[in-house]
Amino acid sequence: MDAPAISFSSAPIQAHHRDRTRRIRAVLKPIAQPTAGMPDSPETAAVDHCLAHHVLEGAEVAARNRDTAIFNWYGAHRDANASALSTPTAVGPRVVLTPDLDRLPRSAISETPYYVLGPDTTAAPPNLRELAAAAYATGAKNGFADLLAGHAVVVCLLRHKQLGDTLDSWTITRLPGTIFCDHIGEPVVLARDLIHEAAHNWLNDALSATACEISDRVRFYSPWKKTSRPAFGFLHACFAFPLTMIYTARVLPDTSGNLNRFLNAYLEQQRGFLATTAADHARALSLITTPDLRERLRLVHHEALGL
Repeated sequence: MDAPAISFSSAPIQAHHRDRTRRIRAVLKPIAQPTAGMPDSPETAAVDHCLAHHVLEGAEVAARNRDTAIFNWYGAHRDANASALSTPTAVGPRVVLTPDLDRLPRSAISETPYYVLGPDTTAAPPNLRELAAAAYATGAKNGFADLLAGHAVVVCLLRHKQLGDTLDSWTITRLPGTIFCDHIGEPVVLARDLIHEAAHNWLNDALSATACEISDRVRFYSPWKKTSRPAFGFLHACFAFPLTMIYTARVLPDTSGNLNRFLNAYLEQQRGFLATTAADHARALSLITTPDLRERLRLVHHEALGL
């Protein structure tokens, strides 16, 4: 039986996705007229939003480099050719890639390496697409279908590591819906990391959609970073890590052996970290000016504290 779904549905986020996509497409093809019809589903709007940002970034770089051919390619492929790269999953078609980490660009738009879909992009090998599809299925089964459908559209699988190794993963605000992560070839662990990064994408969208600006003058101690962080980073951690705790607690009964021991140790570690944030989290939440968003963050934190 599937676990109870956690609601990540948000009318402001859906409106934000549609508006941003419309604006990006208008900039790239200002002569094209929008087609009339029913609004896209939230899932379709989320995919369009993610891919439109890949098109925007790629077209901007091409324009700066005066590369007319590449610029025109983006103009002709408003989904960045994602339809030809997609892998079927439990939450809809996803783009699963394996870019060479050593060749990922770095620039002023991100502190971490990133990758933008383009004419030379190829899909990941079949075994890694199957791994990702299995991870999406596991995440959906355990209540995170909405989160993964709306905020984990493009996945760049980076380094293959072993169980117990440090797994790096990240997102960047300029490419919403895109996730970069290491993996160990285990769907249960990959699902955990997709949920973590999708949570960051969700919260970034929620803050933008509600025009909620968090003061950076107050800092809170983060047990994950072992340092004081501005409220923005602290609240992000206090949302993403609790969601991985909820997922881990739900999936544990379906695991055994070394994987079970690994996940149990992870959950125990996170319990200790989260417990130290209880008092500060309430103070940090007071900086969220949107009541619905504030309550969602509180509920996730509260549920994880009770695990």
